[in-house]
Amino acid sequence: MKSDLDALMQAKDLAAILVFGNAENNPPMTYLTGGGHVSAATLIKKRGENAVLFCNGMERAEAAKSGLNVRLYDEYPWQDLLQEAGGDTALMSALRLQRMFKDLGLAGRVGLYGHTDLSNMFVTLDHFQKLMPEVELVGETRDNSLFMLAMETKDEAEVARIRAMGKITTEVVRLTAEYLTNCAVGVDEILLNEAGAPLKLGEVKTKINLWLAERGAVPSEGYIFAIGSDAGVPHSQGNPDDLMRLGQTIVFDIYPQEQGGGYFYDFTRTWSLGYATPEAEKLYEQVRGVYNEVVENLDLNAKFKDYQILTCELFEKDGHKTPRTDKAPLEGYVHSLGHGVGLNIHERPWSGLTADDANLLKPGVVMTIEPGLYYPEQGMGFRIEDTYWVRPDGKIELLAEYPYDFVLPMKKWSKK
Repeated sequence: MKSDLDALMQAKDLAAILVFGNAENNPPMTYLTGGGHVSAATLIKKRGENAVLFCNGMERAEAAKSGLNVRLYDEYPWQDLLQEAGGDTALMSALRLQRMFKDLGLAGRVGLYGHTDLSNMFVTLDHFQKLMPEVELVGETRDNSLFMLAMETKDEAEVARIRAMGKITTEVVRLTAEYLTNCAVGVDEILLNEAGAPLKLGEVKTKINLWLAERGAVPSEGYIFAIGSDAGVPHSQGNPDDLMRLGQTIVFDIYPQEQGGGYFYDFTRTWSLGYATPEAEKLYEQVRGVYNEVVENLDLNAKFKDYQILTCELFEKDGHKTPRTDKAPLEGYVHSLGHGVGLNIHERPWSGLTADDANLLKPGVVMTIEPGLYYPEQGMGFRIEDTYWVRPDGKIELLAEYPYDFVLPMKKWSKK
């Protein structure tokens, strides 16, 4: 949680953290500012002190909504700095950053974070390090970075936003199911659109995008709506020209985000319209069985990767390849069981076999459970996914409920 930042900074021996970029669609900056229309900002937080947000004067009102101490770049007139830099804009930015650090009395190890143009920032920071050798800029690997560790646990206000996204997500999934099952069916068991033409996958995704936008959500990371062999490739987003057809598996993995780069939700259902083949029914039931067993055995403070091990064991008993039996399987169970969800669609805790033991199901964690099986050569794939919260009282709560029906009956068609 944000309240852990100072302790994490001390543990990492950081005198301060330095965050660059926009307040939206930039998780470290969004985390500290709450978002809003503040662009190309610089945030500096000294350990044990409140953060200072530097921004353009035109955005001072938006910046003030953050509740942080806001200061303007205008304190350091760019005309004067550009003249001092001999017209070098990168050196000008470095000189401005030097002034900020001196005004804040800052030296020592400083963690570097945020989303911004890498090339421009590299040149600027290269100049800065030469101007301020008393400052050591520190980078971190993503999985165990300061922000990933802080974001790993959520407070109830954060969970309320994720829960609200879950409600939107399941509403859109319901609308999608209703639309598909109300379609007429033409020759070769192909669904027909409102104009009576064969329904393409891309048309369905257009409706999904609209339904999300109407509810204040955006598919900022895309989403997966794939049928047939594409459903057997876990991250295939589907071919827009594919025809929607009865009896083929559809993997619908949808992970929308609040507009402005806020919190995500993550959710998957697998469908077969009208009917399913016996082979598909069998594999779906195996996935559902593994999902149920994992969820029934979730324990407070357990290591997340223990459930990956359990998932592999269960699928291996049914004869499927897993990451334990093959280094990089392309069929069977091919991924990890789940991950944390927040301002990033993928964040701590991690469940992979190589995850460290500190990735625990501790109070405040929000994570997915998403076993699946994939057989692209057989034209099918299956995944079930829900998002759970480990509450402060230790109970593990599903954040949005939705049915697990595999075969969706068509209202305007019956199997002869």
